Amino acid sequence: METLMAIIIGILFTIGVYLVLSKSLLRIIFGTSVIAHGTHLLIITMGGLKTGGPPLLDGRAVSYTDPLPQALILTAIVINFATTAFLLVLAYRAYSALGTENMDHLRGINDNE
Repeated sequence: METLMAIIIGILFTIGVYLVLSKSLLRIIFGTSVIAHGTHLLIITMGGLKTGGPPLLDGRAVSYTDPLPQALILTAIVINFATTAFLLVLAYRAYSALGTENMDHLRGINDNE
């Protein structure tokens, strides 16, 4: 199962880097979101993919799942959502003010030079 997760994480990182390297502002935002999701899967995989009971230790549970990676991922998902929402609003405001989402035009680089 870890091998499959490693392949999926690699694919997500590859897609994310491809999107971040484009010139469209929306693609860059979606690329950072995809990279963040790949990071979430990486942390969950590093925590160990095992089946077990909930971490309620009453003496009967022999195997239980570690709640720390799950808590970290929950926090990271909320932070990722807030960051993505902020970047989307920033992109909307930039498009409204300047009329473009091309990064070269936003930087002020002319195509004639």
